[in-house]
Amino acid sequence: MPFIPHTDDDVREMLEAIGVPSVETLFDEIPASLRAGSLAEVPEGLNEFEVMQLMSGRARADGRAKCFIGAGAYEHHIPAAVWSTVTRGEFYSAYTPYQAEASQGTLQTIYEYQSMMASLTGMQVSNASLYDGATAVAEASLMAVRANRRSKAARVLLPRNLHPHYRAVTLATAGNQGLKFEELPYDRAGGQLNIAALKAFDGQDITALVIQQPNFFGVLEDVDALTDWAHAHGALVIAVVNPISLALLRPPGQWGAKGADIVVGEGQPLGCPLSSGGPYFGFMTTRMEYVRQMPGRIVGRTVDLDGRPGFTLTLQAREQHIRRAKATSNICTNQGLLMMAGTVYLSLMGAGGLERVASVSMARTEQLTQALTAIAGVRRVFSGPVFHEAVLSLDRPVGAVLAALADQDIQGGFDLSEHYPELGNALLVCATETKSSADIAAYAAAMSDALRAVRAA
Repeated sequence: MPFIPHTDDDVREMLEAIGVPSVETLFDEIPASLRAGSLAEVPEGLNEFEVMQLMSGRARADGRAKCFIGAGAYEHHIPAAVWSTVTRGEFYSAYTPYQAEASQGTLQTIYEYQSMMASLTGMQVSNASLYDGATAVAEASLMAVRANRRSKAARVLLPRNLHPHYRAVTLATAGNQGLKFEELPYDRAGGQLNIAALKAFDGQDITALVIQQPNFFGVLEDVDALTDWAHAHGALVIAVVNPISLALLRPPGQWGAKGADIVVGEGQPLGCPLSSGGPYFGFMTTRMEYVRQMPGRIVGRTVDLDGRPGFTLTLQAREQHIRRAKATSNICTNQGLLMMAGTVYLSLMGAGGLERVASVSMARTEQLTQALTAIAGVRRVFSGPVFHEAVLSLDRPVGAVLAALADQDIQGGFDLSEHYPELGNALLVCATETKSSADIAAYAAAMSDALRAVRAA
């Protein structure tokens, strides 16, 4: 229901009832030196009509630029039924399902989510989601150290073509907990992880190998060879995957001879809007043998004394529920609302719908790449096969070109120069099923104009 603020009379009556002269008195234990004082820069309050006018005007100013960025957050069509369902009061205002007798709907939704994610990734068990894709990689690295008891080194191999934000978050989160991360180079011609570089680790104690499929450049890895190498050397495999791509690509549970051991990724493509970077949700699936090392929680299906089906939390492995020293994570809650959006999205799309989304996205990216590389000064960087992203090289600074494209209401891609300076003027572009042939033609025309307007380096 809408929020209705208290009147001045309401506030005065409440203060009189508790025997204090003002609201500020309630905070008298906070030292004056720590208080903000007056908020001179905050404007006076507006009524509801004025707020609606202000926000509508700002929304119009933002415009509706065509987005070709990608880089870990993807614009897909979201059926209206997804958020119409998720924003129902039963889901939208629900917190965490500790009381099974009062939370059957939420628990069943989580159970359905876990079932679908386990099936999609080809694994045996899923948790009830994590914060986002980046923290999921960090949690998977910590989990691998606990699960791989044969390894004593706590060494995790991270490819350089893993999403740079994922690498940074993993190093910041798990690097301070005794784990040692070592970077693996990528092949400058194909864009894949350089398998030859793994020979340097033959005979060494390696805890886990991280494989992103597709990798940050959008290129597909030789996951079979990488997975088999890791297992042959006593290391676990942490797969980092785009869930949409799994409608076309073999699931991690079928990689190599034995399959991946832990699968994580970003769930945003499953029914979550771009929304200025979040919030999103991370997912994690694994083998049953590692379930007690998995962070987060699991919902299970059971029957009551009368034989009726029901749902309840069956694994809660964080410090709030068990002794601190035995907790597998300090995760406080999951991204329940976003996870439910993913559940509804998968339910609506089904296997066939998800496959069509993936197929059209792949085709649109190939169409986009061909249109842009037909322009003088633009070439493709990597020869490896891609899913729905590709790296292009420009003959002039990418930042200036992107600024010129933005003036034409086109978000042209992700500038790789900060994270991969060795690639020079490199641009990561993406197309999904939301882009039409007309959109791609308009982008190509705008790119030609932008290259003419920007001076070559």
